Amino acid sequence: MSDPASVPPCIVVVFGARGDLTRRLVMPALYNLRRSGGLSDHFAIVGVDHGDVSERAWRADIGRTMRGLIGARDAEFQSDGFDEQAWDWLRERMHYLRGDFTDPGAYARLGALLDKLQPRYGAQGNVLFYLATAARFFETALLNLGQAGLTKQRAEGGWRRVIVEKPFGHDVASARHLNEVVARVLEEDQVFRIDHFLGKETVQNILAFRFANGLFEPVWNRDRIDHIQITVAETIGVEGRGRFYDPTGCLRDMVPNHLFQLLAMIAMEPPSAFTTEAMHRRRAEVIEAVRPLTPADVVRGQYAAGAVNRTAVCGYREEDTVPDDSNTETYMAMKLQVDTWRWAGVPFYLRTGKRMRERTTEIAIRFKPAPLAPFRSTEIGGYGPDWLVLHIQPDEGISLQFDVKRPGPQVALAPVRMDFRYRDWFPKEYTVGYEQLLRDCMNGESGLFQDAAMVEGAWRIVQPILDAWKEPPNDFPNYAAGSAGPAAADALLALNGGHAWRPLTPGRRPPPASRPAAKPAPAKKARAPAKAGTKKAAGAARRRTAKAAKKR
Repeated sequence: MSDPASVPPCIVVVFGARGDLTRRLVMPALYNLRRSGGLSDHFAIVGVDHGDVSERAWRADIGRTMRGLIGARDAEFQSDGFDEQAWDWLRERMHYLRGDFTDPGAYARLGALLDKLQPRYGAQGNVLFYLATAARFFETALLNLGQAGLTKQRAEGGWRRVIVEKPFGHDVASARHLNEVVARVLEEDQVFRIDHFLGKETVQNILAFRFANGLFEPVWNRDRIDHIQITVAETIGVEGRGRFYDPTGCLRDMVPNHLFQLLAMIAMEPPSAFTTEAMHRRRAEVIEAVRPLTPADVVRGQYAAGAVNRTAVCGYREEDTVPDDSNTETYMAMKLQVDTWRWAGVPFYLRTGKRMRERTTEIAIRFKPAPLAPFRSTEIGGYGPDWLVLHIQPDEGISLQFDVKRPGPQVALAPVRMDFRYRDWFPKEYTVGYEQLLRDCMNGESGLFQDAAMVEGAWRIVQPILDAWKEPPNDFPNYAAGSAGPAAADALLALNGGHAWRPLTPGRRPPPASRPAAKPAPAKKARAPAKAGTKKAAGAARRRTAKAAKKR
């Protein structure tokens, strides 16, 4: 990971400048970098899109969108206020170029604009191209960039790099073909296959938590871990993006990238060093070790109408731009086995879905019970499970649940929880997950990105499921919006060792088991006033007199 102080001069060219990704994540990330001092003073942005809008209108639209996102319940972009000074600095460096991604002439005009802007901003020939477009334009954009000579790195200095968004391909064959296109246009160290989950501090902290502490790594294996659950639950629907989402679906959109990257971080072996090559190798080893899936290992679902956060919402088939007979999945749950010495026999359960009860991303590790149960002869009921939970978002932190003796004469166990929250220990940093990754791209560090082998390996795992799911389901929609998903997902775990999903909670850990109400303290009896003329009354009078004298 790069040092913010070392970020070089550059121009960032964003293809898809008016798209949802650019407005919600890419531009807010650049704004956050400016606020934190993470951008060079020699910096500019060029937005490329087919929309016929002026540069001024594009700037205004981005600013209006970012202001509207602040405080929105499910928005990634959060802030304690809009920094007008940081925005003014960024806005003045934003330039717009109208152009069709399939038109070679647009790339010629882009080259001319870059030649004009380079000396103006002192960017030293450095250009970072960001393909924030629909996946169908990736190949065309890459080939046109190459044919226009825009990806050629100059001997006298000046690098050219390209960020490609997910999904990188839509199956094994397309991912392999896209990698071949990349290899024709770019060197491997010029391409950055981005997954913004790896830019989140809590995901990067997995490595520190595992390998910098001697407490947990010795039990991070099949001997002590019963199973692991990885959950990425969203409350939002497709948000008007049905034309993109419907041909893609939940499996393609989330699993080969987001969920498998979390899986790799949790299951990887310690790297010999935190270098790009070592990190790629260790994460790729996990993907290669995943046992081939069968349809029995996976459940799919689609949401019907329901209520989320007490607000009525429509079903997926009633969403704008979604066909009313769509069979696209909006939920997926699967059971995986990682066939390595460390993880043999430990099931990994992955789930993700839209219009779920709560928005939460977490990795939950359930430990095996104690090998000997000395309290079994007492009337304490069953042992509770021990859980270690890494809360990725929205309430970032780590919690550990274990059993203790409940206070009192009876021997009874109760689950308790120890919590670490980032906000309790560190100043709040507002990020959307892209800031670190953009900095790393500018510095040429790809340790938090996927290489070609990792991408193709992930698609190989899910390919049998994609093939099986060509047959339309007969039960869609099969879960209500605002629920925890289809009943078949619960059965998937119950049939594999009697496991159960952890309850979805609003980014916070579940409350501990209910405790018995504390007995109220007995009320003190009121003292009766002393009768006049008694020794008790005389003593009270003397005490009052002495107290008054002290005050004087």
